[in-house]
Amino acid sequence: MTAAVRREVHHGRVTLCYAERPANLDAMLRAAAARAGGACAIVDGALRLDYRALDARVEADAGRLAGLGIVAGDRVAVLLENGVGFVAVMLAVARLGAILVPLGLRLAAPEIAMMLRDSGARLLLHEVAEDRLPADMGDCAALSLDRFAALDTSGFAAPAVDEDAPCAILYTSGTTGRPKGAVLTHGNVVHSCLHYAEHMGLADGERSMLAVPASHVTGLVAIVATMLLVAGRIVTMRAFQARRFLELAEAERATHTLMVPAMYALIQREPDIDRFDLTAWRIGGYGGAPMPVATIAALAAAWPGLGLVNCYGATETTSPAVIMPPGEGRLRPDAVGRAVRCGEIVAMDEAGREVPPGESGELWIAGPMVVPGYWQRAEADAASFVGGYWRSGDIGAIDAGGHVRILDRMKDMINRGGFKIYSAEVEDVLAGFPGVIEAAVVGRPCPVLGERVHAVIRADPPGKAAAVRAFVAARLADYKVPETIDWSADPLPRNANGKLVKASLREAVARG
Repeated sequence: MTAAVRREVHHGRVTLCYAERPANLDAMLRAAAARAGGACAIVDGALRLDYRALDARVEADAGRLAGLGIVAGDRVAVLLENGVGFVAVMLAVARLGAILVPLGLRLAAPEIAMMLRDSGARLLLHEVAEDRLPADMGDCAALSLDRFAALDTSGFAAPAVDEDAPCAILYTSGTTGRPKGAVLTHGNVVHSCLHYAEHMGLADGERSMLAVPASHVTGLVAIVATMLLVAGRIVTMRAFQARRFLELAEAERATHTLMVPAMYALIQREPDIDRFDLTAWRIGGYGGAPMPVATIAALAAAWPGLGLVNCYGATETTSPAVIMPPGEGRLRPDAVGRAVRCGEIVAMDEAGREVPPGESGELWIAGPMVVPGYWQRAEADAASFVGGYWRSGDIGAIDAGGHVRILDRMKDMINRGGFKIYSAEVEDVLAGFPGVIEAAVVGRPCPVLGERVHAVIRADPPGKAAAVRAFVAARLADYKVPETIDWSADPLPRNANGKLVKASLREAVARG
């Protein structure tokens, strides 16, 4: 039975909302502990906690935070690996009505300092070497997770937390620019979890692989929070390794995950994937980039019961705005899906007018999962949020049936002598060339044409440029064929959510 929805006002916007929903993030944990207390909640190496034990750990950590003076509205930053420590602190912060500021483990000290200052964090909990931290922490105290866990826990009165209150600040720069703190509310997270559950057909007791960082929106919402909603099991990986993923997924009878396509490509390259029993794995969500057709075919051959589900969204949409219904992906390989139940997505021209079905425009997104704005960035709010919609900066098209195609980022479109080239279209073709793991296409400055097409390709083994150009020329117009190609032995640069960061590639190309 489909859940009922109704229109409500939140943050000055009228949006569709699920009529029945958990009150906040902590309510999802309490409900899971009440109905499935003995069920395994999280696996972290040899450590396993059921929901009763996880709830007790969260209560103790909330008491420790309260003992340090943390109250509702305070910002608590974390620089933690995937595992029980991250999940327990995340939920303890929510129980106190405080605001989590997750920081990526690969950030440099100046980036960490900027985010601590910008968010006004009072406390940083970490499990990194002290020399990784900024020399100047400002008003923010730093405490290792081990020292935090050794503190006495004190009693506290859990406040009533409104669903429109912030629960996390996630820093995002899209693919360029100074990072902005997207403010995720409890209501944003709850609705995204409900969208995942409805559109993926999730039920109580799912077992999900946390192979992406929990500090980013996909790990935080699509895996951790969504498993709380369905009293599921979170199987954590400190770092992604293809073979270890297969071993854990088999051992834990994993049913679900959401990763970037490059991870799936690495999995299917394991020479003996057919020896792993992953028959329980039903849902393989992915986003951040197109899934190469060759990868889809290899996964289908290895595990026929695995449904690959494309998910399109951003930190500003608390992850999913568009989800491909399970089973439809193979029928519409050029689309990413349809808008989520309570969401709306439209394609707009430069004058702010909706374009006809099938025509390209900037994708604007509305719904209860769209964040109210950025942390103390009024100018960015004014530029990015218009009339209740968030302007994605993506160029896309929506057909008459509501299926969304992503063509490119507005700033990634290449103009070659007046011909507009969508880099994503060329990248999709390159992904089908034998041996290619990932590819990025950028414009190479040209004094005559303005820009020429340049590709950066990670492949094993590296191919021949002439063969690549012939492969693309057989599938796309001649002006779209990469004229120059660089081969990379290392993973291509990506942001926190798995999207290619092309600014550094353009800079390298411009330097020649």
